[in-house]
Amino acid sequence: MNSHVRPLNRSTHPGDGRGPAPARIVHLGLGAFHRAHQAWYTDVVDAAGEWGIAAFTGRSPAAAEELGPQDGLFTLVERGGGGDGVRVVRSIVEAWDGARVDRLVALLAHPETAVVTLTITEAGYRLAADGGPDLTDPAVAADVALLRALPDGDLAAHAPAAVTALGRLVVGLEARRRAGGAPIAVVPCDNLASNGRLVRAVLLRLAAEVGPETEAWFASDVSCVSTSVDRITPRTTDADRELVRQSTGFDDAAPVITEPFTDWVLSGDFPAGRPAWEQAGARFVADVEPFERRKLWLLNGAHTLLALLGPARGHTTVAQAIGDPALRAAVERLWDEAQRHLPAEGLDLPAYRAALVERFENSRIEHLLEQILLDTDKKLVYRIVPVAVAERAAGRDASACAVPVAAWVERQGEPAVDVLERLDPALAQDEQFVALVESLVGAPVA
Repeated sequence: MNSHVRPLNRSTHPGDGRGPAPARIVHLGLGAFHRAHQAWYTDVVDAAGEWGIAAFTGRSPAAAEELGPQDGLFTLVERGGGGDGVRVVRSIVEAWDGARVDRLVALLAHPETAVVTLTITEAGYRLAADGGPDLTDPAVAADVALLRALPDGDLAAHAPAAVTALGRLVVGLEARRRAGGAPIAVVPCDNLASNGRLVRAVLLRLAAEVGPETEAWFASDVSCVSTSVDRITPRTTDADRELVRQSTGFDDAAPVITEPFTDWVLSGDFPAGRPAWEQAGARFVADVEPFERRKLWLLNGAHTLLALLGPARGHTTVAQAIGDPALRAAVERLWDEAQRHLPAEGLDLPAYRAALVERFENSRIEHLLEQILLDTDKKLVYRIVPVAVAERAAGRDASACAVPVAAWVERQGEPAVDVLERLDPALAQDEQFVALVESLVGAPVA
């Protein structure tokens, strides 16, 4: 490292000289998207230093290991076509390995904690086909057994046995209930349809395993806010880290690269207060579902299609794939099918589609297709399957939706009906759709 480069932390980069804000937001799923989205919004609006975030990792402790020595600070690089904007984000004040459930329990039991946000990915909710907790999942089953046997008294000593994100959350919220804690808002920020309603149902189901008093408290005092979130955040590379070192003079182990565009739509109550996120552009609406479906079916659906079809055509990034005329046409056909099932008013769909193409074509955002492919089976359930079901119910063939499904069937190397059974049992029984998917397996993109 060059002698002029300094480590990034609150001593070397004191900002306005104030110390870290108190941790009043708990976040589960400390990754690049959270840092580019909820942490950024909070940093922008919290001029008074009242809303610190205590963040916990999910699958790997790596992010906490990187951010811990930096006192939670990281560099956010907004990479647009005309250049980069750079900001040091200071809203994360604690970074923890997700396995430190004792610290999670202590924070959730603290009376000043007001909000819990989640970015644990679709797979992290561990849901069954009916939207409830997947009791066939060994980790879920283990956490259910733990919840049924929670001891009286201090839960922090028992909490480390919880392994799923929602299991850990329920243990922490139960500690809050036992401490006589105030109501709290839970804000899922993952690509799940009706995510607030869905998470509320799962939390109530898990709370019932603890006991009727716990279930009743969850029903009355835990508000679940529905959201639609949007900001493309590719994986950070060593070249990105070196660029940050050279441009800022700070050695940042955990910079985040993102696009200038960002969107956050929320619907629900915050009984213990919240940051003024609307000052950074967040929107609070009566019904988030149309915005949610627009984003899931158009942006996320197109990402999944490009990730499934692009590599076979020699593409590694979204920008390369959308530049392929055949893939661009496949995306447009997918959007045509989805648009038929979105409200014509209030979403400005032609402008949204045009903006998506512009965002996808931003070659300075190296959004890797292999990154998007993670948890494809779960993503198809929320991004493609609902449109296919709606198209079939309307008497159409859902041919555009069948294309990414067929590509997934080919990757799985299983009969189409078996893959569809996991995605949606009703589609698996739709002989015409199964036959269409089978005919497209291995076929070139038209």
